Amino acid sequence: MLTEEAARVLVEQATLAELRLAMASGDATSRQLVLAYIARIDAIDKRGPTLNAVVEINPDAVAIADDLDRERNERGARGPPHGVPILLKDNIDTADRMETTAGSLALLGSKPARDAFVVERLRAAGAVILGKTNLSEWANFRSIRSTSGWSARGGQTRNPHVLDRNPSGSSSGSAVAVAASLATGAVGTETDGSILSPSSVCGIVGVKPTVGLVSRSGIIPIAHSQDSAGPMARTVADAAELLGAMTGVDARDAATAASDGVFHRDYGRFLDPNGLAGARIGVVRAAAFRLGPKTRPVLEAAIAAMQKAGARVTEVELPNAGRMNDTELEVLLYEFKTDLEVYLASRPGARVRTLGELIAFNRANAQREMRFFGQELVERAEKKGPLSEQAYTDALSANHELGRSHGIDAAMDAAQLDALVAITNGPAHLTDPVNGDSSAGGSTSPAAVAGYPSISVPAGDVHGLPIGLSFFGRAFSEPTLIRLAYAFERATLARKPPTYKTTVELSVEISET
Repeated sequence: MLTEEAARVLVEQATLAELRLAMASGDATSRQLVLAYIARIDAIDKRGPTLNAVVEINPDAVAIADDLDRERNERGARGPPHGVPILLKDNIDTADRMETTAGSLALLGSKPARDAFVVERLRAAGAVILGKTNLSEWANFRSIRSTSGWSARGGQTRNPHVLDRNPSGSSSGSAVAVAASLATGAVGTETDGSILSPSSVCGIVGVKPTVGLVSRSGIIPIAHSQDSAGPMARTVADAAELLGAMTGVDARDAATAASDGVFHRDYGRFLDPNGLAGARIGVVRAAAFRLGPKTRPVLEAAIAAMQKAGARVTEVELPNAGRMNDTELEVLLYEFKTDLEVYLASRPGARVRTLGELIAFNRANAQREMRFFGQELVERAEKKGPLSEQAYTDALSANHELGRSHGIDAAMDAAQLDALVAITNGPAHLTDPVNGDSSAGGSTSPAAVAGYPSISVPAGDVHGLPIGLSFFGRAFSEPTLIRLAYAFERATLARKPPTYKTTVELSVEISET
């Protein structure tokens, strides 16, 4: 049995497979892992670098681990994550002693009636829900001038690679926690970029599944046409195993009916170190992504690595990549009002039930809720009508046409591709609560608007700031994307653990004149 110190060493950078082996062999217990992660959260998240990624530790985590240890000894493991500590983004319902707030003070104290479906699935597979992570408040759908990684409940989360840089949003805390080994893996949510972008800038793997592969019931929504929960981990293998534990048809989320017969319980079987051999990959260099020139060497190195691994790589144009911004926002504004008010109506004890009440609450608590930025998006959404309005149905139809048949599907059909790739986004910008977020560009929107899957994998860095490469493709193509992403990961080994620098270290060369 490991000593307490040995357990603390084990959890630093440990993979799910390594923890599973340690518990199966009797070298470690789930209880030891939980305590080691709690100690690490205290040392790194609450003190030391002070990342501020975890907003709450599950008060029952140790007791749950004890039960799972007994069950393992008596009947064996339930599934791959049995006894493994996992963190959840604070917009995912848990019917326990933890809060679920989306970062808003308006939801503090009210308790969900039941677990989100993904939480039910993870608990059934034996995962220990260790705690909740901070996020950009309301999943970053509150203001056009927001600071990602900030919420009124949790404050500002910091990027573990360079502390004055932003972790991106909205699954900020989940990405930071995984990068800093505060848990083996975490669950994030995405509408457009909220899993992929923080995964990229924090140097981890993030999977944004096809809309409908993972249930959204019990998750505080933005928009049902784009929302999805997904796993975040340090390796593709860990993300694949967690994804399998999260899938399934859920009667409370009609979109999951489309996954019947195509979802998998074991995505680990698609891991293939030679998975790039013979693959047809389309590289998208669309100017609409607004990626700066410093990401180009990362992309060129990624292309070279894929070609060396046997992939046939060709440059492609992604039609309409820059034409969806207006229609996407229109859809999100309409669906946010409808979807969030449906959620709030089912939330026992919620002090706000409508967007109007939420707006009033934020104004009444402006010193805490709006000290850095406002709520322009909520106010715009509140003015929208029902989803039967022509403006909404036209925008949604345009999204699907531009993103699917005239977008990703068209590009893949034209070159007979297995997947598309693009730099996920630029390097992390400085956290600036005065001016809000700046942007170094990103490629997440086409797949997000289409409702199609994406996986971001570490691909390199710019001045020590991680850069991810996104693999994306058709609906329910997760097996193909996992195979390709895993082979790329094995070929490049680009991920680096965080070093908690206070700022970017630049070497300046002065030439003699």
